[in-house]
Amino acid sequence: MTRPSRVSKWGICLALWAMALCAGAAPADGAGSAQALLATHQRLQQSLARSPYGRPLLLDSAETPDGLTGDIYVEVDRPLADITAALRTPAHWCEMLTLHINNRRCRVTHGAAGGETLTLSVVRRYDKPVDSAFELPFVYRVLDAGSAHLAIDLAAAEGPLGTHGYRVMLEAVALDERRSFLHFGYSYEHHTMARLATQAYLATFGSHKVGFTVLGKGSDGEPEHIRGTRGLVERNAMRYFLTLDAYLAAPGAGQGEQRRQAWFKGIERYPRQLREVDLATYLALKREDRQRDGLVD
Repeated sequence: MTRPSRVSKWGICLALWAMALCAGAAPADGAGSAQALLATHQRLQQSLARSPYGRPLLLDSAETPDGLTGDIYVEVDRPLADITAALRTPAHWCEMLTLHINNRRCRVTHGAAGGETLTLSVVRRYDKPVDSAFELPFVYRVLDAGSAHLAIDLAAAEGPLGTHGYRVMLEAVALDERRSFLHFGYSYEHHTMARLATQAYLATFGSHKVGFTVLGKGSDGEPEHIRGTRGLVERNAMRYFLTLDAYLAAPGAGQGEQRRQAWFKGIERYPRQLREVDLATYLALKREDRQRDGLVD
């Protein structure tokens, strides 16, 4: 009985850990160019127009022999200059990422060589104390912040439970003076034990959870959604896209409460995949975190 219990606990930790990292995916060789992202938009344009999400948004996921990746592509009604201003500093990313219910603290440190590290403190469950959080330090880099293209990269060499090689990236390009096209995704690698732990969690405690991709219809005529590790990746990707969406809706100082309300409203659009707590519980938790760390909106 001891070994199955341990595997199940590891699976829970890893699954929730992945939940806390899903900010954006990037190819292993880093950001592309404005032209490359515009070409991607052109290729996806018809699919974006037929998106099932009620807006021009596509969500993709993949499992490789070495890890998992998740990507979101979306058109947004915001000028590129506004997106760049909102997201080009690690402090702004901390404000954005801590909208997620499991992210309880974020801090920025400056290295001797001038580099910046963004350290995210993540709890296994939203109701766990912040003292139990594990930390992931991301090296933060702005690869491009020009008038035509934004590219931001975060990388962490090691994670918990044998996970490693975390890459997080946001890319954006202007479509016109008012609209932009974003690519927001992530990737990480894991060894065999971590992969088996995740599968154990998904086969037990997480067996009822589904992602967003519709594979077909069941015998009752209802949509059958993807499950397993790709379902996990898709839930994570959407949670973190919603942090970006909420932050861009209210990026200014003094708008923290509006951002938190917007994030929760976004989560509630997908209750089967994403619902965990009620609004009052979420807001109380986030206010407690900010008061503890002496933060003001």
